Amino acid sequence: MIDRFHVAKHYRSGLDTLRKHELKRLKKELNESDYSKLKGAMWALRKKEDALTPQDKEVLAAVFKYSPSLKQAYYFQNELTDIFNQNINKGEASELIEAWIYGVKLSGLTCFDKFIDTLKNNWHEILNYFYHRQRKNSGFIEGLNNKIKVIKRRCYGVFDIGRLFQRISLDLSGYAQFV
Repeated sequence: MIDRFHVAKHYRSGLDTLRKHELKRLKKELNESDYSKLKGAMWALRKKEDALTPQDKEVLAAVFKYSPSLKQAYYFQNELTDIFNQNINKGEASELIEAWIYGVKLSGLTCFDKFIDTLKNNWHEILNYFYHRQRKNSGFIEGLNNKIKVIKRRCYGVFDIGRLFQRISLDLSGYAQFV
């Protein structure tokens, strides 16, 4: 099973690459006052429509006015996120994702091509997310790994490995073991 958050990272990077390319192009084409209206586009594009502030909506309207392909990619990204948010089975997910791929191909957008190749190469593992979504996910392990990384940073300069494991044990189980 491949975790949905790792999948999302890949398809969101496609939109991000397109954003960088389009903003670079617009910086050359637009005058300074028009280009300044696009400030904050990166953060606005990373939000779902229902989480946008009025200022974000203004920025997106300005960006989409000059770059229809970015608007299309933004909606494709949100559509795929919505598919992963649905409580559906593997078969339904497969149909929806195939329809999404077909829509992207019809649109002529190339920013998702690398992701689509990854998707096809890991098709069954990604679809297994829809089967195992309630039973298994890597959230606990990811959180534990993050906690250990923070402890390692806090213990910088501790050369005794036993002390490091003692610190990890204390942070994970608290001081209850000593009471």
